[in-house]
Amino acid sequence: MADAPPAAPLLLASRSPQRRAILQQLGIPFDVVDPRYEEAPPPELADAIEVVREHAQGKARSVAADAGDRPIVGVDTEVVLQGEIFGKPSDATEAEQMLERLSGKTHLVMSGLCLLTPGWEVVTHEGTRVTFRELTPRDLATYVETREWEGRAGAYAIQGRGAALVKCIDGDYLNVVGLPAACLVQLLAERFAGTYGFG
Repeated sequence: MADAPPAAPLLLASRSPQRRAILQQLGIPFDVVDPRYEEAPPPELADAIEVVREHAQGKARSVAADAGDRPIVGVDTEVVLQGEIFGKPSDATEAEQMLERLSGKTHLVMSGLCLLTPGWEVVTHEGTRVTFRELTPRDLATYVETREWEGRAGAYAIQGRGAALVKCIDGDYLNVVGLPAACLVQLLAERFAGTYGFG
């Protein structure tokens, strides 16, 4: 019996090295393309679920013309505290302010995921609750000095030194890193049963 042909690599519409690393960890073949989508800052009191779904969809659709028949994955992740969306800090001062506000509290890491093909599109979302320990001024200063917060929603990276800020999480850890892996695997199992090793 002949071997099945290899699965066509997914097209990941993302600049994030964390998302690439997660797909590699899961053994999913993929190529990367920069999305041609500009994320507008969300309006005050915007609904985080709507924001991440819209951005994920926008990223995926922005590269559809180059994808051929290949499935496209678009992802967006935001940190939400008491309904307020925390973006990426612009400087060290803003990073420290964000972390100080997250200290001792539980926040939500919300991701939107869009899986797009020429024939259909699925948009979904996933939330993970993350609780920070109480952070001292020294904790804050030490972490900010690492500059790990640069380019990170909520000013921390749980897969790096930011893990020391976290007391516990409830939900998909990889979602906090940057890709709702459980959602993606479920979609691939349902829509491409066996093709990518799932379902």
